[in-house]
Amino acid sequence: MKLIIGLGNPGKQYDKTRHNIGFDIIDALSERLNIPLDNSKLKGLYGMGHVNGEKVFLLKPLTYMNLSGESIRAVMDYYDIDLKDIVVIYDDLDLPVGKIRLRQKGSAGGHNGIKSTIAHVGSQEFNRIRVGVDRPSNGMKVTDYVLGRFTKEEQEVMDEVINRCTKACEAWLQQPFLQVMNDFNQ
Repeated sequence: MKLIIGLGNPGKQYDKTRHNIGFDIIDALSERLNIPLDNSKLKGLYGMGHVNGEKVFLLKPLTYMNLSGESIRAVMDYYDIDLKDIVVIYDDLDLPVGKIRLRQKGSAGGHNGIKSTIAHVGSQEFNRIRVGVDRPSNGMKVTDYVLGRFTKEEQEVMDEVINRCTKACEAWLQQPFLQVMNDFNQ
């Protein structure tokens, strides 16, 4: 049993923002794996399906970014999913647009969604896919930047990144995460 989580904020005003790249990847996976996101309980929107005999859950926490861990913990507890069987996908200011970095553990690095996840799962040791959104330039506030949308050029790059991340998640359904890290880290 695997749980793939994309972090973001609910609401139309946040669609396609830098902070919602995790949601965008879950939407792409939902389509690609034919797992509709049709359950809205446990503080999230999620779907369940089977891929190559493996039960797979896709989750978009609906608690807003800073409380993402509440939904993650609720789904893990309800369906008895082990920490080693989750992967969390989220935006990262410390990576340039277009870069992805897969890790098996680490600190929150200032990301409030990951801080909440660590607090609720009780560990920093869980699989994650960090998706680069770069840092703001010209003195723009970080909150305004991450809640802003990608430029046309950046969106073209991010469309490729979304595809790459979905392929990494699909690979994880068949291989150990360490192998997926070796194959997909850029």
